[in-house]
Amino acid sequence: MPGFLRIRAVSPFIMSSIKAFSPLSRILLCLAVASASTPVLADTVWLKNGDRLSGTIRVFDGNKLVLETGYGGTIAIDWKQVATLESEQHLLVKQDDVTGEHAKALVPAEPGKVTLANDTAPKTVELASIEQIMKPKPLIEDFSWKGNIDVGVDYKRAEKDTDDYDIDLKTQARHGRWRHNAEAEYNREKQNEVETTDNWSADYALDRFLDEKWFWQGRLGYKRDYIEDLARQRTIGTGPGYQFWDDELGAFSLAGLINRRDYEYANGDKDNFYALTARWDYNRYLVGKTVELFTSGEVGKPLGNVADYALDAEAGLRYKVTDWASLNIKAEKDIVSGSDGDIDETRYSLGFGVGW
Repeated sequence: MPGFLRIRAVSPFIMSSIKAFSPLSRILLCLAVASASTPVLADTVWLKNGDRLSGTIRVFDGNKLVLETGYGGTIAIDWKQVATLESEQHLLVKQDDVTGEHAKALVPAEPGKVTLANDTAPKTVELASIEQIMKPKPLIEDFSWKGNIDVGVDYKRAEKDTDDYDIDLKTQARHGRWRHNAEAEYNREKQNEVETTDNWSADYALDRFLDEKWFWQGRLGYKRDYIEDLARQRTIGTGPGYQFWDDELGAFSLAGLINRRDYEYANGDKDNFYALTARWDYNRYLVGKTVELFTSGEVGKPLGNVADYALDAEAGLRYKVTDWASLNIKAEKDIVSGSDGDIDETRYSLGFGVGW
């Protein structure tokens, strides 16, 4: 069982050297020696076979405890093999899907248990009763940045030679109550040297959080298509949104926007109208953060007779090969129904990506 008392001896040479200095110098030197002798604080995991692992606890979910180490990278530990834990982090420990307890520290206990230290009396719980462990995410953050780039390439040589390219960028940065969201996508496909798909799009949204959940969003979007009749789409919109959750295991938000849309067709005709739009952005990590399920998009209803509805959505899975590299499979759907340039496109891609 883990011990809690660590004693380090100071050599006679160091003690004799300290005596040779002035009183102030002795104090400073003693502090330096003490600092060098104190081990760096780290989380500790004791396994049932007697092994002990040190690092930083990132998350526990899906029967996997994710421990970040300096000697082996990120390690996913089978929860059934854990005997007890120790951590000086503030962690959210959930014993069901709804409620959770903020623990100021985790104190090791007898095998199969851990003690949650907080402002009230310490609470010892069974490891088997814990559903999730994660670091609480504060409302106000100084700065955070995350994102990923996914690349899909498909070459087929048969009766119809096909070259297919798909590049997606999605990134998000947050500073205090402000959150910046940017997306860009490029799609191109050739069949027997004839281009069947050639388009790109860019989208930017700025969120201002009003409290922990509610935010107000402003959004700009542009799409250029060199093949379809609907050649250009421009969008500007604003409206409220709600962040259901945003933590180590993923995020989910919804926003309702009033958009101004401008359509420009290949023959030179133009349309502009207002639309009510619902946007969603969801991702969820599974199996100890090795698999990510994600979906995002928007569905809108024009105010007028320009079109029946519009849908632009994607959904897929991302499998982490390393801390930064992943494999992904994705399906995309783009529909504009009832306009002069109807669109109904479905794309599937398999590729690799880089995340941060």
